[in-house]
Amino acid sequence: MSPESKLRFIKMIHTVVWAVFAFSIIAIPAYAAAGSVTVAWGLIGFVFFEVVVLVVNRMRCPLTDVAGRYTSDRQDNFDIYLPLWLARYNKQVFGGLYVAGILYTVWVSVHTAT
Repeated sequence: MSPESKLRFIKMIHTVVWAVFAFSIIAIPAYAAAGSVTVAWGLIGFVFFEVVVLVVNRMRCPLTDVAGRYTSDRQDNFDIYLPLWLARYNKQVFGGLYVAGILYTVWVSVHTAT
């Protein structure tokens, strides 16, 4: 397999993994709003696992280092199929949505418990 093929494969896997976590983050407040706070908390825990992985890896996805073996390109989206602006601000955008989803889920949990 050529380096270019390996890079494309890693980018595909990285994009799929990213999509699963992005969908999970977006789904957190949706499930909370629908009254499925247990599912929302499960998604919060699932995403938290990824947060731990990122923290342990100095705020980088481990797949970024793997992709780096196959190219000298270091644009923010060299390792994933995302628009450059989204790859650049991914942590800020989805980190903010994640925190907002947690706060909303807490709020729903407190207000439905009474």
